[in-house]
Amino acid sequence: MDFLATALPALSDAFGMILQVHVIGYLIAGVCMGLAIGVFPGLGGIAGLSLLLPFMFGMEPLTGLALMVGMVAVVPTSDTFASVLMGIPGSSASQATVLDGFPMAKKGQAARALSAAFASSLFGGLVGAAFLTVFILVARPVVLLFQTPELLMITIFGLSMVGILAGRVAIKGIVAACLGLLVGTIGEGASAGALRMSSYDLPYLTDGLKLVIVGLGIFAIPEIVALLRQDKAISDRAQLGGGWMEGVRDWWANVWLSVRCSLIGVTVGVIPGLGGSVVDWIAYGHTVQTAKDKSGFGSGDVRGVIGPESSNNAKEGGGLVPTLLFGIPGSGSMAIFISAVALLGTGSIEVGPSMLKNNLDFTYAIVWLLALANVVGTLICIAASGGIARLTSIRFALLAPFLFMIISFAAFQSNQDLMDLVALFAIGFLGIMMRRFDWSRPAFLIGFVLSDPAETYANQAVQIARSRFRRGFDEGLEYVFSPIVIVLIIITVISVVVGLRQAKNIMAEGDVKSGTKRAPLVFLLVLLSYIVVSYWNAMLIPDHSSADRVFPAFVGLVGITGGVILFIQMMLKPETHPLFSDGEAADSEVNVYGLWPTLAWFAGLLGLTAIFGFIIALAIFLFAFMMLRAGKGPAYAAIYTACGIAFVCGMASLLNRDFPSGLLQTVTDMPWPLK
Repeated sequence: MDFLATALPALSDAFGMILQVHVIGYLIAGVCMGLAIGVFPGLGGIAGLSLLLPFMFGMEPLTGLALMVGMVAVVPTSDTFASVLMGIPGSSASQATVLDGFPMAKKGQAARALSAAFASSLFGGLVGAAFLTVFILVARPVVLLFQTPELLMITIFGLSMVGILAGRVAIKGIVAACLGLLVGTIGEGASAGALRMSSYDLPYLTDGLKLVIVGLGIFAIPEIVALLRQDKAISDRAQLGGGWMEGVRDWWANVWLSVRCSLIGVTVGVIPGLGGSVVDWIAYGHTVQTAKDKSGFGSGDVRGVIGPESSNNAKEGGGLVPTLLFGIPGSGSMAIFISAVALLGTGSIEVGPSMLKNNLDFTYAIVWLLALANVVGTLICIAASGGIARLTSIRFALLAPFLFMIISFAAFQSNQDLMDLVALFAIGFLGIMMRRFDWSRPAFLIGFVLSDPAETYANQAVQIARSRFRRGFDEGLEYVFSPIVIVLIIITVISVVVGLRQAKNIMAEGDVKSGTKRAPLVFLLVLLSYIVVSYWNAMLIPDHSSADRVFPAFVGLVGITGGVILFIQMMLKPETHPLFSDGEAADSEVNVYGLWPTLAWFAGLLGLTAIFGFIIALAIFLFAFMMLRAGKGPAYAAIYTACGIAFVCGMASLLNRDFPSGLLQTVTDMPWPLK
């Protein structure tokens, strides 16, 4: 019972910590930001947390945690607006909600669907927080026994789940995870300082790519471009109708369904990398299977909203289990969360066993914040539903430039360099192509985040194991194959076997239709070429720096093997196979604008920045976009541009930041913010 004597005071201390006025203020601010982000389809918690990363550095730990938890906890609540009002998933975790939520909205029952969803989300969030509390109590003594081999094995387990459970073609998930791992190794090696896929002639890459750039590029930009190409509002329904209390009564009448789906959510959330991409479909399938009358599903049955929405918020509590206990991200948003925690305060807080040992009060503060954020988020959603519904009716062409401006500003906070925008554009293009061809972007992102810890644990484990084996063979075996490691190996093997059987039912990027062979095959060859070059580059590292060679060489070999297998399968399979998924073929009827003309706008901003600097380039970009693409008059475009410039300059002044300069700034001295 010693763990109770430690845990109960920590629970009490954490409760007192979060009841401070300024902490609750930051929590509410995070909730409001999360609700605003969740309204826009596809942005979600990954983009939201990526936008917060620049503000986290040096921030007081408790307030930083309140801001982040407030945001990430409520995105699964607000993404319901797009699913119900427009019929497009607000995120990968709200796909199933569309099936019955959108038909209810078309019947004039949008308010009923939303209130049932909010009640279910609130309940699921509280179940997730309760589960996390109990799990930490039980698991803490075991987690504190973890050493380097155990941490390496749990990292391998997380990567195996990410790869296998990433999509209908399991091997694509593995290759995507390998690609993320290799991109994560760019720059100087941690052990010997050897350069990997970089050169001192291009200093920008020697420090590697920053998470905020990769997170925003791989997730936010593809969704903004996709919506912008459709040239319509997020929703064409601003009216919600009546039935708010009816939706709450619907939830209460199906409370046991909500309980079961919440438990499904926390269970799926615990599995690293699975989370949002499948939890709603599993919950929806369970809802249909257990219903006596199945005739209404797909045409507006409220149970089809209650089941998925209960699981969506509950999975956040489950996703925090591997994140807090082992430092293994349970989802893409948790991957960003891990890096953001490291930036707080003096950097003394680190997720994983050390957090449970040294910062147990902060661990439980996250649990309390998660529960409180769900309550606050639900209340705000209900109160602000009318206004949010009207916001979704705004034409997206009016919102996209502002969103891209914010993303660009967040991206260059790391180096305040033009190359930040180049990297953002390059990773964004990769994200667009991965989205198009049904490659798992969460697998890529989690691979990127786990690259550093995986390499560190592997190198440390090898070094310590060598010294143990020198002392004695039995001592070495005991260190490498501890009881916990053996259990984790068994769990990993079982999960891979089960995952291979279930992977065919998982859609990494939704129901992407098959196209022709040519485009998916060309994209595979491009990815395979990069992996081959990364492998070759790693093998050129000299023997005296071999510690920096082993990891990228091994990952590259696995990626090459997977890519070759995919190539052979593509040559043998017909065009109707999921291998040839191509979103461009499926979306050709709904896209008003082509991909390249849309990307040309953002490429133009990049080119103008290189010549005139960011602020002047941004002013030209915003004004021209409003005039030519959005079709507004000069007065409207001028006011929009002035507001955008004022906003971004205010943010820069608040953070004491400069903007990327261009050729103009090198030949003439200009005042801030133009310099």
